[in-house]
Amino acid sequence: MRIKNHPIISFVEKKEVNFRFDGKNLRGQAGEPIAAALHNAGIKVLRHSPRHNRPRGFFCAIGNCSSCLMVVDGKPNVKICVTPLQEGMRVEYQEGKGDIDAGN
Repeated sequence: MRIKNHPIISFVEKKEVNFRFDGKNLRGQAGEPIAAALHNAGIKVLRHSPRHNRPRGFFCAIGNCSSCLMVVDGKPNVKICVTPLQEGMRVEYQEGKGDIDAGN
């Protein structure tokens, strides 16, 4: 799923890191947005809307919307489209609006 060849943009390969997503071991490139690593792993639904429970995917990719909010290392409401992936991160789906007391 990762773009490797592009007529204008060149891609520098980065170090591969391990992370967990909802209990599954996955790999991605260090420093890439978490959402990009998930997309590369075939995960397209990032959350469900709190009101109507509709699936949400990668949308704005600049941190303006709330389509990519997840729990990262126990912290809710993390915008994974702008959060760099690091070795050993724990990423989980977030139910509803998230628990603001989580991770404290």
